[in-house]
Amino acid sequence: MAYIALGCIAMLCFGFYLQHVGGLEPCPMCIVQRYAMILIVIWAIIASATGIKGVQISAAWLVVITALGGAFVAARQSWLQWYPPEIVSCGRDVYGMIEMFPLQKLVPMILKGSGDCTKIDWTFLGGSIANWSFLCFCGLALIAILSIFRIKSASSQKIA
Repeated sequence: MAYIALGCIAMLCFGFYLQHVGGLEPCPMCIVQRYAMILIVIWAIIASATGIKGVQISAAWLVVITALGGAFVAARQSWLQWYPPEIVSCGRDVYGMIEMFPLQKLVPMILKGSGDCTKIDWTFLGGSIANWSFLCFCGLALIAILSIFRIKSASSQKIA
């Protein structure tokens, strides 16, 4: 699971590079994906740091759940980029939205895609950042599931 944490840290660093050096401003959905990536780093470090199989498996499942949540947000953003709404409002940034709205109204607003969530500022091999994020989140979920099976098989071999 340490390799998952390192991979996520590398992706976060690249995102910060695009923001601070490349001049790209993250939209609210990008911010949610960053938070998901940070949570995955935390869960992966917990899984790597402990030798307790139950904690490792639980943390790996948290990686899977968080990665699937991040994949959902990235898929929604990709959908908005492929099929942008006719009227795009440049709403408040995510921090302004947090200050103005309660959480039960904020989450649907973020997932709806306000601000520049439909804008494609950067591409690589024809895929936008949201497209690549979706693939990365799906890959992280798959790797975490494989890690769960590896942890379970290693513990069952010790018993036998």
